[in-house]
Amino acid sequence: MIESGEYCIDILNQTKAARNALISVESKIMERHLSNCVQDSFENPDERHQKIQELIAILKR
Repeated sequence: MIESGEYCIDILNQTKAARNALISVESKIMERHLSNCVQDSFENPDERHQKIQELIAILKR
């Protein structure tokens, strides 16, 4: 769009839509991870600690 000289607001609308789509996908992945991987790790203390550390690291990014 930039190369073809599209209107700036149209380009911004497209980038905002793409960003929101990625946020939605990330949210669904996080929900699935919490519901499956993290919940399953509660049976093993070492694995539980690892999963919690992974979540802390990803949330800090």
